[in-house]
Amino acid sequence: MLNTSNNNTGKVIVIHGGHFSSLGGFYEEASSVLMKNTDWKVGTLDGFNDILYGGFGIIEGKEEFEIIWKESEKSKEDLGYEATREFYENKIRQGKPFNIELIQQKLDELIEGKGQTLFEILVEIIESHTNITLRLE
Repeated sequence: MLNTSNNNTGKVIVIHGGHFSSLGGFYEEASSVLMKNTDWKVGTLDGFNDILYGGFGIIEGKEEFEIIWKESEKSKEDLGYEATREFYENKIRQGKPFNIELIQQKLDELIEGKGQTLFEILVEIIESHTNITLRLE
């Protein structure tokens, strides 16, 4: 749901953690709120990052806006250690075109407690865009 309000940042985009419990579900949710009226859907972490740059979907460019991630604690759990481990293991099983050595390193870091979870990666992607304010609720 896109909510617009008259706050300092302009647009407010709401991602509902209650609408999904997997990375694929997150992509569907992000597509439904960010890519309305387009044929293009989010399907990768890079793709999610790309749409945040704007120019297609509801983001017009470098405009300032806020993303409110509701039920973010649920998402943090859903996209936590187990989901991230499975994500990396699936990529390793698939092999090419993935960089298996890099993915194995990321998996090893995760297992050692040093790596990022999918939730943390998504938050980092959002926060890397200086025109976006992220609010976890």
